[in-house]
Amino acid sequence: MKSLIVIPALNEESSIQSVIEQLKSDQHCDILVVNDNSTDNTAQIVLNNNVDLLDLPLQLGAWGATQTGIRYGLKNGYDSVITMDADGQHISAGTKRLKQHLIDSHANVVIGTYTQRLSRPKRIAWWFFKTITHLKIEDLTSGFRIYDRKAMKILSSSAASLLDYQDVGVLLLLTKSGMKITETEVPMKNRQNGKSKIFYSWWMVLKYMIQTTTLCIAKTGGGYKKDKNS
Repeated sequence: MKSLIVIPALNEESSIQSVIEQLKSDQHCDILVVNDNSTDNTAQIVLNNNVDLLDLPLQLGAWGATQTGIRYGLKNGYDSVITMDADGQHISAGTKRLKQHLIDSHANVVIGTYTQRLSRPKRIAWWFFKTITHLKIEDLTSGFRIYDRKAMKILSSSAASLLDYQDVGVLLLLTKSGMKITETEVPMKNRQNGKSKIFYSWWMVLKYMIQTTTLCIAKTGGGYKKDKNS
């Protein structure tokens, strides 16, 4: 199975080097870093390591950068795309586990789960969203995932471009489209750089929950329109 690792990166110069080095030493997947208009040396570090780089002219956010990488993978004939963070918390050994579980489970999507990382805000948010969406997923916010080609086509559609976050919105879209989603436990580390963009304050958690709740109500009520190009 020809797989591409997609890493969205925004100002990750302190961690991206070690992430790339670990991936290169542990496995043989192709690597693509999508630089989300960073203002530091992230892009140059990637180029110095002879890794493919997409340098975005404007900031699209984590999901916009990830979707760009998925579209790249689809266009270039990859069978699957593995998405992972650039901050060092996702361990390269987990990519092999994701690939094997995708094969064994015959799923379209596998989520890398690490429940030990649950903070109180995450526990509250996860419980709430699992209640209103009926998603049978333990780790809703993990960005460490593998998508097969069917899922890649759905996530490359214009409907997916309207999503603000890559977690609940993406899972709802995939579920509505009939994709089989499963998860497997993977190892993770503490992030090497920065902090969670959502779960570092109660105000950001509240904002996230309001926006995502609105999305959930809209999508679970009316459903997604099927993109003519998907």
